[in-house]
Amino acid sequence: MTLYLTRRPRLRPTLRLRLTLLNGILLIGAGAILVLLAWLLVRDALRPTDELLPGTTVVLADGRTLDAGQWQRQLVDTASRELLAKGLVALLAISAVAVAGAYAVAGRALRPLYQVTSTARRLGEATLDQRIGYSGADDEVAELAKTFDAMLDRIAGAFEAQKRFVANASHELRTPLAVMRTEIDVTLSDDEADVAEFRRMATVVRDASERANGLVDALLVLARSEAQAGRRLGRKSECDLADGTANALSAVRREVERIKLRVETELEPAPVVGDPGLLDRLAGNLIENAVRYNHLHGRLWVRTGSDGHETWLVVGNTGFEVDQADVPGLFEPFRRGGRERTGARGSGLGLSIVRAVCDAHGGSVRVIAQPGGGLEVTVTLPAAAVTPVVSASAAVTTGVLPRIAADVKAD
Repeated sequence: MTLYLTRRPRLRPTLRLRLTLLNGILLIGAGAILVLLAWLLVRDALRPTDELLPGTTVVLADGRTLDAGQWQRQLVDTASRELLAKGLVALLAISAVAVAGAYAVAGRALRPLYQVTSTARRLGEATLDQRIGYSGADDEVAELAKTFDAMLDRIAGAFEAQKRFVANASHELRTPLAVMRTEIDVTLSDDEADVAEFRRMATVVRDASERANGLVDALLVLARSEAQAGRRLGRKSECDLADGTANALSAVRREVERIKLRVETELEPAPVVGDPGLLDRLAGNLIENAVRYNHLHGRLWVRTGSDGHETWLVVGNTGFEVDQADVPGLFEPFRRGGRERTGARGSGLGLSIVRAVCDAHGGSVRVIAQPGGGLEVTVTLPAAAVTPVVSASAAVTTGVLPRIAADVKAD
């Protein structure tokens, strides 16, 4: 037989118990001081024979005759004993009531803390909708409860975003796989399929596999960028954003010529310190999006520069109109203008990667929706001449930016 020894539950020095003891000690000490002061005052005040002549006697109600001084001493001793006895009894009664009241009041005041604890214990993926909902006085406890509820709102939002991301990623991966399987099954079930049909099927399968491979690559880049957020870059070297931007423009030149875009560039030196691969992807994603969502005979303008403290990359384009309120949604994975972008062109992760790369390099992203359609995206990073010591958040803001004074020349 195995014996299991368990510890007896000990009395924990909880906050409620400490507050009760503190209030009890303060009240008992104050009561003791009052009793002591009353005792001293009585002893000093009961001096009725001090003004009588020596040898004066008093006759008591029972017929006894006593010296006035002796009678005064007996009176003071009796009054002092009765005051101390009754005062101590009253002090004990008041102390008991005070401790009980302090325990009840402390429990009521700390009730939101118990709600925080019980809510935290019940929290799980299926119970993130629970909140404290404190409705008491507007004090520090209420502030704590509101802060905890706000934290739960952020956690719930993060879980929902993660679920949405996984669902959209699964949908994006399932689509090319379904296309490949359908093409293969249809072609193999056709007994009269010839070489041309098999070539067509192979072309469709290749395109679908390239789409799936592109999505996987984008997911890996996004995961790599987010893992290096907060200045935890695995690779840091000095590079020029202007060079990566020029390479990205060269990569989309054929598409630019196809839709007859007017490209305006001013590529001034833009030195930064960071991961060259991620920075090249940042510039490439911005320019690819600017070309992909442009229209025939549209415009594309690109500027880079630095003032010694900050380095910037500005990519603007014409295109379909985007509501300024929908701009933050562009940086969510698989979303475009506040709408799901699964099934659309591209992986839907371009701007998400841009924000993650900026965050990893201590930069920021700002976006302006153009009045006639299109966007202007400004990426700001610390220049190579300075060494950032804190990480910055790549927050997406929608306010109007001061234009960078520059003479724009046509490419």
